[in-house]
Amino acid sequence: MSRNYESPFSTRYASPEMQELFSADFKFKTWRRLWISLAKAEQKCGLPITDAQIRQLEEHAEDINYDVAAAREKEVRHDVMAHVYAYGVQCPDAKGIIHLGATSCYVGDNTDVIIMREALKVVRRKLVNVMANLASFAMEYRSMPALAYTHLQPAQLTTVGKRATLWLNELLMDYEEIEYRIASLKLLGSKGTTGTQASFVELFEGDSKKIKAVEDAIAKDMGFDSVVPVSGQTYSRKVDAQVLSTLGGIAQSASKFATDLRLLQNFKEMEEPFEAHQIGSSAMPYKRNPMRSERITALARYVIIDTLNPAFTSATQWFERTLDDSANKRISIAEGFLAIDSILNIMLNVTKGLVVYPKVVEQRVMKELPFMATENIMMSAVKKGGDRQELHEKLRTHSIAAAKVVKEEGRENDLIDRICADESFKLTRAEIDGILKPINFVGRSVEQVEEYISTCIQPVLEENKSILGESAELSV
Repeated sequence: MSRNYESPFSTRYASPEMQELFSADFKFKTWRRLWISLAKAEQKCGLPITDAQIRQLEEHAEDINYDVAAAREKEVRHDVMAHVYAYGVQCPDAKGIIHLGATSCYVGDNTDVIIMREALKVVRRKLVNVMANLASFAMEYRSMPALAYTHLQPAQLTTVGKRATLWLNELLMDYEEIEYRIASLKLLGSKGTTGTQASFVELFEGDSKKIKAVEDAIAKDMGFDSVVPVSGQTYSRKVDAQVLSTLGGIAQSASKFATDLRLLQNFKEMEEPFEAHQIGSSAMPYKRNPMRSERITALARYVIIDTLNPAFTSATQWFERTLDDSANKRISIAEGFLAIDSILNIMLNVTKGLVVYPKVVEQRVMKELPFMATENIMMSAVKKGGDRQELHEKLRTHSIAAAKVVKEEGRENDLIDRICADESFKLTRAEIDGILKPINFVGRSVEQVEEYISTCIQPVLEENKSILGESAELSV
């Protein structure tokens, strides 16, 4: 047990995969990849850089001498120059051409974009698998009638599966946003100190074609189609705000899902998975608390608030750059991704093992259905010769009386008994029971589920079939 603070994202929540992307080791190895790429591009465009120098750089791309870098940074107070120095110690023949013409943001900002892209791919993969789980659930329960609510008051009927499509559709919106973000991310490239590429003008004696060729080669080497067209020293911090906004969208969708599930668990209609030896409460042994859904809600709240960090950072950058972004950025971006990764891990687990209690769902429907069926009952009575206006008033009176019995006396809804006893309706119990079939009150819910899954979700799952089948085991 450490005596120092450790982030819960590292010890409890986020996956090793996402933690690795935001690790110092991944960052500094990416710096070296970028320095190698720069050297190759500059050599190709005519600078006196030898194959032997590049080979030496490649030989030490992975074995970073962190002790040397740390000692140097303590002396010079500059992380990039400390690592340039440390790389040069390992590559003495190439030390003179490392970082040639570049500014710190060449490695810093380009690395940040690379990390965000890789992290978005992880988020995308897990999100697709959550969507697959919910799609299966929606189809399985597409025909099970359930109470639908407005203002958390019983309104009409829906189906369990139709409600799941509401959760799923918000995740689809998030998926489309992630797709756009991944496709639109661009490297900073090699823009120089204030974005004018002045150092490269000097290196290449004003040859713009060669300067552009260097950037194109680096982008291709790093797997990008292009670099940003113009910049100051950094890429626009709006990019960070846009990426975090995308993560915030997932947090909103996840929180909506988790909140609905928490309410349904209170109604005893549905539950999140509950392990055989899980303890629901330290004081009340019978309890089955929705702890995973609560954790989703808690982490989602953190991400939603975290989206303000890059927004304020973007809004307060001065001219070509200021450094008040750095300390905030390295925390807010990383922890935003770690939190979303944690949320999706929980959602993978929960959506794979959702529990439905059909008898409870049906019982809750039947308690409210008599009120919802009054119009249908009235129409049947009119067909038997009843007066529509007279019957409407009788139904209003009977409904108020039945509601009073439920609310004030705590007894069962007796509206149907009252209607059966009222000769004005001329309806038998069997006839009314024939009307009170829940599936007749769900509208197009069943068809909507089938249409939505086949036209909107199935194409996404088919496109991503190679990454389906992921699950998540939670340690806590």
